[in-house]
Amino acid sequence: MGKVAFVFFFLVIGGNVAAQPTHAQASAKQSPVEKGRYLAAAGDCVACHTATNGRPFIGGRPFHTPFGILYSTNITPDKKTGIGNYTLEDFTAAMRRGKGAHGNLYPAMPYTSYYLIPDEDIASLYAYFMQLPPVEYVAPDNDLFFPANLRFGLSVWNRIFFDKAPLSQPADKSPDWQRGNYLVNALGHCGECHTPRNFAFAMKNDEKFSGNILEGWDAVDIRPAALRRQGWDRERLRLLFTTGASEHGTAFGEMFSVVKYSLRHLSDNDINAIITYLLDDSEKMAGNAGNPQAAEKRYTQGRADFVAYCAACHGREGRGVTLSFAPPMDRNAAVRGDNPYNTIAVILRGLAAQRMDRTNARAGMPGFHRELDDVRVADLVNYMRTAWGGAENPVTVEDVAEIRRQLREHGYLGAVE
Repeated sequence: MGKVAFVFFFLVIGGNVAAQPTHAQASAKQSPVEKGRYLAAAGDCVACHTATNGRPFIGGRPFHTPFGILYSTNITPDKKTGIGNYTLEDFTAAMRRGKGAHGNLYPAMPYTSYYLIPDEDIASLYAYFMQLPPVEYVAPDNDLFFPANLRFGLSVWNRIFFDKAPLSQPADKSPDWQRGNYLVNALGHCGECHTPRNFAFAMKNDEKFSGNILEGWDAVDIRPAALRRQGWDRERLRLLFTTGASEHGTAFGEMFSVVKYSLRHLSDNDINAIITYLLDDSEKMAGNAGNPQAAEKRYTQGRADFVAYCAACHGREGRGVTLSFAPPMDRNAAVRGDNPYNTIAVILRGLAAQRMDRTNARAGMPGFHRELDDVRVADLVNYMRTAWGGAENPVTVEDVAEIRRQLREHGYLGAVE
């Protein structure tokens, strides 16, 4: 998933591909290059190493961090500007230890998860990347604050924060769960976005998968209990991961890229393995305890604003119009979630139009940060969460004001209008 912001709301290469062999089948039936192509899709390499409207894998995509802007690098086999001079040993060092040809790599490159990838898969990835067309391209220089701009300091970061614990493989778990464990924790590196970070931007592994704010979105809590609480089950997750949409919400932001370039190209077996791992045999929970009548009485302005600004696409009673256009609110995972961040952020900043392929696209949504002040946004969110989410703690005007401040500070307000 690259540095991905795995976000669900209203609600997480090329066209759809046929189901591909599982990991075990790939070893026996696929060439290293073919297997490497599949593994690169599972790792979502193209999303991070491709700039907007840029050629695949040549880098140049900006990543906004607390320490400034990082740009992804060229990973085509160009000998001058890419990885054409890398040996397999060099490639392994970059993937597993964050050691590049010109020094330490910043941990936006998820070597803190990739170190779990076995030798066989590393070799297949290397074979795939080395047969790509070489493209000469130099990404823009990083724009990082001192002392983050000093690469030699990353060796100290690695000594302190790079946790190289082996992948936990409980003996009582099924082979399907174990495969999902590998895809989620190693190759797919989902924790890199869904795990909170400390002051040095290292993952807090004791809070793994509990959610994190990245690029103006909440990369939500994807632990089993949280997913169940939001109403996710196997079939709804399968729809989300393979089409980008279900009645519980659609993928947007970085998660849209994850579905478009990675998840929807995985085999049915691997999608099932990921879901098995994420839900971890947890039990279904009862439906939400929302109360539309109580919400309408308590949040009169919120109901009025929902009808005025939201109902044309999401339906007056929150049931949606068509899934391909806009999802319903009465089953929406974000509305049901504990953290209201994404609900507030979408209302303020809107959503860009999405095009998965020629037959799968969704309209964009305008942001309402100019039309609705903090009081009205809070009332609208509280109406929705009370009507359809059973929220216990109301959103405050101060909550909205702080999220608005963060979005404005990072240039996200008005970005899709």
